[in-house]
Amino acid sequence: MPDNEVIYNTLASLAQNPDLGGVHGMLDCVFGFLAERTDFFSGGNPGEAKKIVDAAYEKWAKKSASIAAEKEKEKEKAEEKLKARLAAQKQKEEAEIKANKASKEDEPKIQELTDEQAEELQKKLDAEKAEAPGEASSSSSSSSKTSEGAKKDEDKDEDEESEEDKGKLKPNSGNGGDYENYSFTQTLSELDVRVPLKVDFKVRARDCAVDIQKKRLKVGIKGKEPVIDGELHKEVKLEECMWNIEGQAIVLTMEKVDKMSWWSQVVTSDPHINTKKVEPENSKLSDLDGETRAMVEKMMYDQRQKEMGLPTSEDQKKNDILQKFMAQHPEMDFSKAKIS
Repeated sequence: MPDNEVIYNTLASLAQNPDLGGVHGMLDCVFGFLAERTDFFSGGNPGEAKKIVDAAYEKWAKKSASIAAEKEKEKEKAEEKLKARLAAQKQKEEAEIKANKASKEDEPKIQELTDEQAEELQKKLDAEKAEAPGEASSSSSSSSKTSEGAKKDEDKDEDEESEEDKGKLKPNSGNGGDYENYSFTQTLSELDVRVPLKVDFKVRARDCAVDIQKKRLKVGIKGKEPVIDGELHKEVKLEECMWNIEGQAIVLTMEKVDKMSWWSQVVTSDPHINTKKVEPENSKLSDLDGETRAMVEKMMYDQRQKEMGLPTSEDQKKNDILQKFMAQHPEMDFSKAKIS
């Protein structure tokens, strides 16, 4: 059977357009096309056109129940998956809160001194300070220099921001971006988009217009200007994409095709975030398969090495080969050898 995705998308845009009268307008347009551009009504025996329409209607009327049931099943699966994700996130947050609480309880308690103990301790500190004034001065100077050095390093990092990255947004806590009408978070493998809906009625799934394609996304309320409508930054896996209603917001989860890079935007019309400032959680690496995890760890290691001006894993590998070759051929002069 031919792929009807393009045709269905066109018909859906007609059916959702209030200016054309919705589904009634779409059907009127289809039959108008058959009448004006084909011999559908006049080319066959009398009544033949109606038989064809009735047959098509009966066919899809019978199938509609199973299609609706399948969609409901998929929706339930998506909701269960989303609930599982939220439950896991909540469990993780509770564990972190519990761990922080336990850590605070383990901290040494402050012991209150009596007036006599405090006076004795002050005398001891004054005596030590009088015995080593030079050391105290040196310590103070060292502390001041350390503080100044840290400030200079921080200023240097800001100054060294490349021209390409200037003006880009700083990533939010979820390594994504916060825009005026929606926000997104991401891991290397998935993208979560949250679209709050500014309407004065309780939003239901039937009110929403969500169209996720491999390289395009459209999200909003039926009959209103979409909140998102544009070409995706990169491709997504359609079979692993889902959306749901959370309160008065549409929440989409989309799996990336390329699991080796961070997205700097959702659609190409969005402002870019600075992906160099993304802070990946090490715990998320355990979600990747062995080969992908090894590649990601290598990329992260090489990035750190470059930032510190040290050789990358590839440079080290070349150097090891050169050192081995030098050991095998002591008669050769390698004093001017360079690794390229």
